[in-house]
Amino acid sequence: MAIKFAKRMERMQASEIRELLKLTQQPDIISFAGGLPAPELFPVEEIAQVSHDLVLKEGRQLLQYATTEGRPTLRAKIAKRMKDKYNTEVTPDEILITTGSQQCLDFAGKLFLDPDDIVLCESPSYLGALNAFNAYEPKFIEVPTDDGGLIPAELDKILTNNPRCKFIYVIPDFQNPTGRTWSMERRHAFMEVINKHELPVLEDNPYGELRYEGEILPSLKSMDTKGLVMFLGTFSKIFCPGLRLGWVAAKPKILSEFIKIKQSADLHTSNFDQGIADAYIENYDLDKHVVEIRALYKKRRDVILQAMEEYFPAGTKWTHPEGGLFLWLTFPAGVSAAKVFAKCIEMKVAGVTGDAFFPNEKTDRNMRINFSNMSEERIVEGIKRMALAIKECTK
Repeated sequence: MAIKFAKRMERMQASEIRELLKLTQQPDIISFAGGLPAPELFPVEEIAQVSHDLVLKEGRQLLQYATTEGRPTLRAKIAKRMKDKYNTEVTPDEILITTGSQQCLDFAGKLFLDPDDIVLCESPSYLGALNAFNAYEPKFIEVPTDDGGLIPAELDKILTNNPRCKFIYVIPDFQNPTGRTWSMERRHAFMEVINKHELPVLEDNPYGELRYEGEILPSLKSMDTKGLVMFLGTFSKIFCPGLRLGWVAAKPKILSEFIKIKQSADLHTSNFDQGIADAYIENYDLDKHVVEIRALYKKRRDVILQAMEEYFPAGTKWTHPEGGLFLWLTFPAGVSAAKVFAKCIEMKVAGVTGDAFFPNEKTDRNMRINFSNMSEERIVEGIKRMALAIKECTK
């Protein structure tokens, strides 16, 4: 008897980025492909100490099942951090700890989407979110963007003409893949449209604290007067991605539904990992740690921008991110990103071709570049190799 999978699996594909990372993990390849934090900044010794102390202090409780909502003291710390960093007032009871913010994306699809419902997203948008939603068989509409991010007037037109829109997914701060950030004016205009149409919003904010210029901007959730915005946060970029700790902050009516879904998915996020993060924040200075992260990533961002300016051929354009982990290349007219990628692999350097970040209309002129995970010397060498690849593809 043949094995028959669910019809939804026809829409599911292995993550292009995850598959690409297998290739780029070869030690001789300079990889700008992943969104990996710098491992030299992981607080290994401190985590070893808090883990030891935590097991001695509350080992039996720590190794037991826990509540679905998450560790109460960690949720309280997250609520305080959201107020301090993003001017966002939430209570601990409005926070659900999840197994990375990626889990929130899957839960949102399960919560909101029936087949053929419409998901709105920026154009381009985060591939991991598109893949998560895709399992629930929606249709995607890409909202036009410019250098300032999503264009609210275009969103208003789309919502007026498409009553089956269920939610919009956005990354207002240092967007993946482009690195763009919305201004305060654009945030307010966006929320005016959202309130007019009463559309739920998934505000994904993995990179907001990684700002290298200016001040951290208030979240969309801080401007939410109708309980429409769900804020997705994570410790992956400011602490350790391997712990898989994220959260969703939402009004009780919505959060209670997320909790039901999580109870059927994994009961609760690792109690041990939650304890480690909680104890680290209690005993060490997470803000100081984030300052160290920002300093290194800013240096690497500056190095890659200078190298591009020096070595890339005329006609190549790129974004200048004020923070985060990525920038977005646009190749000269007539230059194929797929061909550049293939030539780059020959030269032992890698980025991610841009077509993966568009759910509908594809592009063959873009590439996403990460600058957080390579040393400054390898960044310069990698850009030199990529510049040669681009020049080879313009002949």
